[in-house]
Amino acid sequence: MGFGLMDQLYDFINLIWELLRSRAALEMTRPQIAILGGGIFVRTQYIPRLREITDIVALKTIWSRSEGSAKAAAELARDFSPEIECKWGDAGLDDIIQDNSIHGVAVVLAGQTQVDISLKMLKAGKHVLQEKPAASTVSEAEAALSCYNSLCTNVPRQPIWAVAENYRFEPAFVESRKLINDIGDMMSVQVIVEGSMNSSNPYFSSSWRRGFTGGFILDMGVHYIAGLRMVVGSEVTSVSAISSHVDKTLPPPDNISALFQLENGCHGVFAMIVSSRSPKINWRVVGSKGTVQVERGNIDGRHGYLVSFYSTDGKCQTNFYPFSGVNEELKAFVHDMLQAEQAGALFEAEPRSSFIEGARDIAVLEAMLESGIKHGAQVHVKKL
Repeated sequence: MGFGLMDQLYDFINLIWELLRSRAALEMTRPQIAILGGGIFVRTQYIPRLREITDIVALKTIWSRSEGSAKAAAELARDFSPEIECKWGDAGLDDIIQDNSIHGVAVVLAGQTQVDISLKMLKAGKHVLQEKPAASTVSEAEAALSCYNSLCTNVPRQPIWAVAENYRFEPAFVESRKLINDIGDMMSVQVIVEGSMNSSNPYFSSSWRRGFTGGFILDMGVHYIAGLRMVVGSEVTSVSAISSHVDKTLPPPDNISALFQLENGCHGVFAMIVSSRSPKINWRVVGSKGTVQVERGNIDGRHGYLVSFYSTDGKCQTNFYPFSGVNEELKAFVHDMLQAEQAGALFEAEPRSSFIEGARDIAVLEAMLESGIKHGAQVHVKKL
């Protein structure tokens, strides 16, 4: 073989090696994930949002309990993940557990089963982004945290356990938290929720939500409590609530009104109606030097939040922030996965996504529901 041919072969081998290195580098910067679940939220939110961030994450697998559900969801993602795999049943779940190329999973299942599935994935070393609510009850959340902490003492690299609470990632709430610094002494907080959970809502017939203690108050309410805690930057310490059941097509209770005390000494009211003829959702924090209000709305067909700041001179400045919380929380999870792989035990994940933050939302609602059963008796919120 002549030297010229040898040189060409050498160059070809180097080219192949560089291509392999480039592909490996790409996979390192684009972790592969699996989605566990094929329901409404997967089809309408997870798949569209993952389509928007294909430059940083690859969707490898979709799993569901049934073959039909898995295949239907996978077809929606095939345009940006042409080699996507479908898995279903116990065997499919085991395949995902044993697949070392899958770095993380999004657990988007019935609320009663999410914690058990998440712990299985964490024990397999997978990073987990679990949909809200974090758990069915505070006691389940405490037991899960204990198991997770025990697990983390026996593995060299701590897997991330994140809860997907998109309200903590909505730009409107991030900006509102900053504006709170300009209102002076906090004097009063109001959270008014008039929901629209009726037969035209795709989640209305959801059996697992109806099986929750607290029904839609718990499932929907964690969002509004997350928004409250995010804006005020202080924990709820005690509540006194009255609840009722008016709309018999909904699980009880479907209305709750509560007085709450914050750790910073301020007090407030939380009123939630699951289904109203005139939907309205807002958070309002009144201070000695100004007021901040966050209200659900839409401008030019774009849905989001109007954030208003009322200053002492009576002027009001309002900005509109379109919804982007699901996209932002997914990007944060992907970033955390990459950092965890590189930094190992030294890495601290995004605190807004932490399981304990989701558990604290549940603790507030559980206290309200307990107080409602006790006809308004004061109930202290469990500290986590």
